[in-house]
Amino acid sequence: MQYQPQSVRPNAGHQCTRPSSVEMLRAQVCSNDDLSFLMEAHDGLSATIAQRSGFKGLWASGLSIASSLGYRDANEASWTQLVQSVERIVDSTDLPVLVDGDGGFGNFNNARLLTRKLHQAGAAGVSLEDSCFPKMNSLIGERHPLADIDEFAGRLRAVKDTVAEHLVLVARIEALIAGHGLNEAILRAHAYAEAGADAILIHSRKSTAYEMLSFVSEWRNRLPVVIVPTTYYRTPVSTFRDAGISTVIWANHSMRAAAAAMRRVCDSIAAHESVASIESHIAPVSEIFELLRYDELALAEKRYLQPR
Repeated sequence: MQYQPQSVRPNAGHQCTRPSSVEMLRAQVCSNDDLSFLMEAHDGLSATIAQRSGFKGLWASGLSIASSLGYRDANEASWTQLVQSVERIVDSTDLPVLVDGDGGFGNFNNARLLTRKLHQAGAAGVSLEDSCFPKMNSLIGERHPLADIDEFAGRLRAVKDTVAEHLVLVARIEALIAGHGLNEAILRAHAYAEAGADAILIHSRKSTAYEMLSFVSEWRNRLPVVIVPTTYYRTPVSTFRDAGISTVIWANHSMRAAAAAMRRVCDSIAAHESVASIESHIAPVSEIFELLRYDELALAEKRYLQPR
């Protein structure tokens, strides 16, 4: 029996699993008409800032969410912690959210449970990677065992049968990360497309885009292609457009920016035993109040707390 979507949560209102959010993400990720961009978010504040900056979609980053919780990106954070973080991201913006679901936290059963809960939390899509559980961040070390192709294709089919059109399903291929080469990546892409994926995320950690572009050329857009240019960041965006890539994910930059800024501020305060020198370099409290809409709370108080 196929999973039926739950009713909308009262406190999420228009956010929870509304079809338009899935349609918005599908229009971005599943189209080759124009290059789209997803900005990383790991909590409500980073999501709010990304929307303020003009981004049209968000990437709920596994690395960034784990880091914000004090965990390593090695499946140390649980799937329930991921879902809870995604719920806060969804509730904080009007943007569609594509979730980094790692490998689904286990086999087909774990993957379909995860995606069902992400759907209930209001996510618009999920990316699942063909790594073995527990995974390790793709940019760390040399040991990146891959899941069996047929087993992972089964995970994708289970997810598709569970959430059907209610989530955009992106299949993330780690073959290039694991050193298996282009032929293996193409073989897996065909299998995952047949299993029902809506798009293919091809991941590479090379410092140039050559490896990724070789895949794109061979793949010929049989399904839209999503990329994560964390390591080949010097490549001009025009190259991605010319290659017909669908979506670029800026995958961890808000988290890294926050870490660098917090380190500088903490170092300065510890050294000078004063905040006077850093006050002009940090956001004023009024900006935080504005971002989180304290003005709306003040208006609501006038409406609901005033005696009749």
